[in-house]
Amino acid sequence: MREITIEDRVIGSVNKPFIIAEMSGNHNQSLERALKIVEAAAKSGVDAIKIQTYTPDTMTLDSHEQEFVVGRSLHLWKGKSLYDLYQQAYTPWEWHEAIFNRAKELGMLPFSTPFDETAVDFLEQFNVPMYKIASFENVDIPLIKKVASTGKPIIISTGMATVAELDEAIRTAREAGCRDVVLLKCTSTYPATPKDSNILTIPHMKELFNCQVGLSDHTMGVGVAVASVALGATVIEKHFTLSRADGGVDADFSMEPHEMKLLVEETKRAWEALGAVHYGATVTEQSSIKFRRSIYVSQDIKEGQTFTKENIKVIRPGFGLEPKYYEMLIGKRAKKDLKQGTALAWEHIL
Repeated sequence: MREITIEDRVIGSVNKPFIIAEMSGNHNQSLERALKIVEAAAKSGVDAIKIQTYTPDTMTLDSHEQEFVVGRSLHLWKGKSLYDLYQQAYTPWEWHEAIFNRAKELGMLPFSTPFDETAVDFLEQFNVPMYKIASFENVDIPLIKKVASTGKPIIISTGMATVAELDEAIRTAREAGCRDVVLLKCTSTYPATPKDSNILTIPHMKELFNCQVGLSDHTMGVGVAVASVALGATVIEKHFTLSRADGGVDADFSMEPHEMKLLVEETKRAWEALGAVHYGATVTEQSSIKFRRSIYVSQDIKEGQTFTKENIKVIRPGFGLEPKYYEMLIGKRAKKDLKQGTALAWEHIL
C-alpha cells in the first residue's frame, strides 16, 4: 500500500493515524474565534486543520422553494433554506490567509474543501498541501478533475456513494493527475450513530481501491474512530469546536478540545497495539516466563521414594518441569533426597 508524504507527515500504516480537525462553520462568523479554534486544535495534537471554501452563491440559489429548504431528515438544520444555511456557515475568503498562517505557525497542515472551480483557483495561491472532496461532492466529476489537475493529494469522503460512483471518482482523479487518493468512510448524517457507521467497509475499500483509507466521523465520542484504526484506518477527520454550548451549525456533532486530545491519544494507542502477527513471548514478556506454573516438591522426599500427588505439585514459579509431565511423574521414584521447594528436574528422577 502506497504511503503518502505531505510535507513532514506520512499517511500510512507505519505511522500513527493522521488526525484532521474540521472547523467547518464553528467559527460562528468570528475570525477571532476561528483563530482560537486553530490554536485549540494545535494544543490537542492534531496533524491538520481543515476549513471549507465556498460562498452561498457557489453552493446553491437564493431560493425558498421547498426543494431548496432542508427537510426533517437533517434535523439540525430543519426548515432553513440552503442559501441561509451556507450564509451562516461559510468561511469568508478573506480569512483564509490568517487561518492558514496561524496553523502553519503552530505546526499543523492547513487545507480546505473547495466546492467549485473558483475555490480551487483561490486556494492555489496559498499553496495548500492537499485537498478534500466532501461526501455531497463525490459525484461532481468536473470538480474532481479540477482538484486533481493540481497534482496534490486528494481526500475523498465516501458518504452515500456506491462502489461504481467511488470507482468513477478515483479513476477520474488518477487520470487527471492525482497520484495520491485517500478515501474516508463516511456516514452523511449529523450526528451519525455507531450502528450506521459500517466501518467494516474500511478494509474492503482498502483492498478494492488500493489506496489509503480512513474515517470521516460524525458520531459522538471516540469509540468509532478508535475501532476504525484497528480495521486499518490511517486518517481520522472530526468536526471541532471550542465548546458545543456556544452553538453553531455544526456544534452538536463537533468535538471539544479535551475530546480531541483524547482522540489523538487513543487512536495512537490503537495503532501501536496493532503490531504484527506474533506468538510466543515478546521481548518484554521474557521476564514474566518465570511466573508460569511448573512442578515442585511439596513435601520432603527420600531417595527411592515414589512421587505422589501429595509430595509434588504444579505451582508457581516456573523453574521446574512443565506441568504437562505431572501425570507421567506420578508413580516414578526419586533419584536422590529432595527438599520441599525443590524445582523438579529430569536429573531428580530414576
